[in-house]
Amino acid sequence: MATILVVDDELGIRALLSEILTDEGHTVELAENAAHARRVRESLRPDLVLLDIWMPDVDGVTLLKEWSTSGQLTMPVIMMSGHGTIDTAVEATKVGASAFLEKPITLQKLLRAVDQALVKPGQRAVAAPAPAPAVRPPQRLDGYDGHGATAGTALSSPALPLAASLHEGPRAEQSFDLDRPLREARDAFEKSYFEFHLAKEGGSMTRVAEKTGLERTHLYRKLKQLGVDLARSKRGAL
Repeated sequence: MATILVVDDELGIRALLSEILTDEGHTVELAENAAHARRVRESLRPDLVLLDIWMPDVDGVTLLKEWSTSGQLTMPVIMMSGHGTIDTAVEATKVGASAFLEKPITLQKLLRAVDQALVKPGQRAVAAPAPAPAVRPPQRLDGYDGHGATAGTALSSPALPLAASLHEGPRAEQSFDLDRPLREARDAFEKSYFEFHLAKEGGSMTRVAEKTGLERTHLYRKLKQLGVDLARSKRGAL
């Protein structure tokens, strides 16, 4: 994994990018302006820089030119902007930027650009096609009487405590007590659902977001609301 410097004057963007990249296994350092970025660049020597163009003190293109002319552009730099133009992107590329991302940045574009920037020349390889997912037979609810599920209805195998399920691997079949208020039953199901996918995906929020079809920020809020222990899920997946 890499050490990545994120330079952006917006606190929310710095925090979100840091969460995403840290979850991917990278070490992330943050800078709110060009002056701060210079200091971090000198002391840290990052493997990659995500650099915002419009900043209050010195804009990103000027800082990129400064690094280029002084021989400090020894790492790939991805430029970011919510008000960029084609001319700006072309100028940044000519100076030495490896990519240009337009805000709002989608998760897929961000991770793709980071992966491509971190690949050293000569190391690119054609990825093998992913194996087709295994097809599971339809699951049946025990106790179904033709009119609806009865109280205490369960999937075909009993549930294990979370610690046991994380130790033995993710389990798709669990039991739920339906003789309770709807909200409590729904929250219990959703918590088990997300814990299952976190364990299955090795604790990767990126893969869980893609698997469940949720935006990453919404997924974080949902997990916190349900009380899912992210650290515990990652430990259990090891």
